[in-house]
Amino acid sequence: MLRRIELEVLAAVDRGDTISELATKLDHSESYLSRAVTDLVEKGLVYTERDGRRKRVVPSDARAVELYRDLVRQHSHIEFPELLTGKALEVLYYLDQPRTVSEIADRSDNYRNTVNRVLKRFRDRGLVGTDDGQYEFNADFDRLHEFARELAHHSHRQRLESVASKGTILWENYDEFLAQTETEIDVEGFHETGLSRFAVFDLQFLLTGHRYYVYSEDLDAVSPADLCCHTLLIDDGSRYRSYCLLLLSHVDVDEDDLREQAEKYDLEDEIDVLLRYLQTHGEVDDDRLPEWDEFQELAADYKIES
Repeated sequence: MLRRIELEVLAAVDRGDTISELATKLDHSESYLSRAVTDLVEKGLVYTERDGRRKRVVPSDARAVELYRDLVRQHSHIEFPELLTGKALEVLYYLDQPRTVSEIADRSDNYRNTVNRVLKRFRDRGLVGTDDGQYEFNADFDRLHEFARELAHHSHRQRLESVASKGTILWENYDEFLAQTETEIDVEGFHETGLSRFAVFDLQFLLTGHRYYVYSEDLDAVSPADLCCHTLLIDDGSRYRSYCLLLLSHVDVDEDDLREQAEKYDLEDEIDVLLRYLQTHGEVDDDRLPEWDEFQELAADYKIES
């Protein structure tokens, strides 16, 4: 997400430094520093002010910047720009609690060897430790996870605001997010989801004034399994749960795929209840689900065999 030179600039810049002064501090050419500063401005992590013919660089008030610069000040002996390159921030993002290498690899969709290499760098410097095969931060270095999380959130906000003036992020991970907007988004990487997406599967519901999009560079299309999870993230009340039940009854959804998506969105319990409800014809104790005869009537209205 950030190159080493960008991390170096964020660590070293004092309010009002010129490109020339930064170049001297970091022992890089002015042209190289200028490109890095331009990239950081585009990411909303610094901004520049004109002072005659000179351009002064100022850290932004983004929470991620504050966290990172605080870490650098308190632990000046640690080369954070070197440590946080490559896959490091992605791995740290998923170290929100003690986790094994396999758990982090699964959540981040990386190879175990990649996760191992990153964690070894941090373990060798005493920033993380292991207990019964699980990695966790030592001392107050859990702020590295907070930095990774805030940086990802900042990036998502920037991306969303670039295509929709008003939007709310409902769910996110390191490189994906689900958002509610008031306007249509027709930009690569954004995929419409929510109630409007049900029409693709021949289910027409009364739409609200909001639109919903999932941003992912790896997603080709929102599958029924994705849609079911997105619907519960948007609203896990009884009406939206009934919509999910209609979808699962109407479309052949691979159960393993659905459970895999549920794990990604931390919806394992919710999806398990929906599946058991259908398998047992309503023999589930959950007041957010309809009585079985009510669901049968609803399914009949949509010409679905329940």
